[in-house]
Amino acid sequence: MVAARFLELLVLRRRSEREKEIEILLLRHQLRVLERQLARPQLTQADRALLAAFGRVLPRRVGKSSLLVTPATLLRWHRELVARRWTYPHRRSGWPATAAEIRELVVRLARENPGWGYRRIQGELVGLTIKLAASTVWAILKEAGIEPAPRRLETSWAEFLRQQAASILECDFLTVDTLFLKRFYVLFFIELGSRRVRLAGITTSPEGRWVSQQARNLLMQLDDEGIRPRFLIRDRDSKFTREFDEVFRAEGIRVIRAPVIGRGHLQHALATYTSHYNEHRPHRGLGQRPPLSQPPPGGERTRSDVVDLDRVRRRELLGGLIHEYQLAA
Repeated sequence: MVAARFLELLVLRRRSEREKEIEILLLRHQLRVLERQLARPQLTQADRALLAAFGRVLPRRVGKSSLLVTPATLLRWHRELVARRWTYPHRRSGWPATAAEIRELVVRLARENPGWGYRRIQGELVGLTIKLAASTVWAILKEAGIEPAPRRLETSWAEFLRQQAASILECDFLTVDTLFLKRFYVLFFIELGSRRVRLAGITTSPEGRWVSQQARNLLMQLDDEGIRPRFLIRDRDSKFTREFDEVFRAEGIRVIRAPVIGRGHLQHALATYTSHYNEHRPHRGLGQRPPLSQPPPGGERTRSDVVDLDRVRRRELLGGLIHEYQLAA
């Protein structure tokens, strides 16, 4: 368009002044006629650029009466042209986006620890050398649709049992003394949902290998009937050995042990928690560090750093009541 207008100017230079003035008057009259018939014209960027360029070189008296727009509009167009000429590529301001691996880890910590608030999660991240603001942790949890910690803990133990009753087994021993003072041990299981009792076996010597075999027999029987339990609740009797628990864990069944049963167990629980409190649990007053803190290996990571989630290991204390997270070497 600019080239075409330039050629027209060259042609006009060869015409007489009288011819130019007559043509200008004719064009002005035709323009007035069109303005009375048409609505406000829609101008393209090229139209605006050309009108702005001509408006700058025409005398003010002539330009004001000849143009479709006001001089103020022409000046605004001219400023926009200058602004586009000197516009630099837009750079995003603010903090960098949080890495997807870190967001996934935050959600994982919240789901595995319903009692942890966003500041507690932030402290655990500090122990994993990940530097993240508490407000960012809150925003990630909100975006993931995870309720605050108090609401996540609203489900009581009784409500949990009601909701999960159909998938819970309970087991225990009872003893029977015969007339001749011989003691038999009876192992039994109860399906909490249906209250059905299953007799697993009777023995005078309930050692670990026998108890584990009864567990295998029970699971085969449940599998034949299409029953898939998710939890097993038992007490802390020494007859329930680690091998017994592994029989159920191998089938994806979580073993839940009963609370404290004596002074020795209480001493062990307190010693374990004291060690966790001093050496691992973050404290807000100490900059989210434990009292006996150690410098993080390799320095801290920022929110945009990539974290290898396969290196994050969870350590369970007191039967899973306490979780500690560490980076594997």
